[in-house]
Amino acid sequence: MNSQTAQVDDLRLVALQSAVNCTDLFVRFQLTEWSLLDMFDDVAAAARELVQAVVDKTAADAPGFVTVRLRLSGDCLLVEVEDDQVARAHDEAPVVRGRQTGSVPLEGRGKLVWCELPLPPGMTAERVRLPRRDQRRSQVPEHPDGEAPGPDPELVDRVLVGLQRREW
Repeated sequence: MNSQTAQVDDLRLVALQSAVNCTDLFVRFQLTEWSLLDMFDDVAAAARELVQAVVDKTAADAPGFVTVRLRLSGDCLLVEVEDDQVARAHDEAPVVRGRQTGSVPLEGRGKLVWCELPLPPGMTAERVRLPRRDQRRSQVPEHPDGEAPGPDPELVDRVLVGLQRREW
């Protein structure tokens, strides 16, 4: 596992079956942002397997959390899944067919499992096109020092008009 990270993004979910579907959406979004959508099938499959392994060991009546992380590092993309379950001595990384995986216990509680997927030939983490985001000014108007911001009068008017029209 290469420790020099060029880009990373993560998502924290409740460790229920819905986390597997949310993981697919997260992977699709992130790979689109990084212009690596051709890797979707492999990355999504690995991420689903790692998250499913956590969900399978989670009590549905008291689920914990699972963090899904995608990391561009060196010439690979790492899928990392972190849980907050009580670590067991015999816990190993789930097997993802044809991929290198690993498991690291976390201090206190939980573990981090990872799966390494190679980037397309000739591609390195530093060469992946990262998204550009414009700096946006806040839509909230600035107020002079000492003056507390109040609600937008136009918004208050629209809410009041809407409440008057509503039939209770």
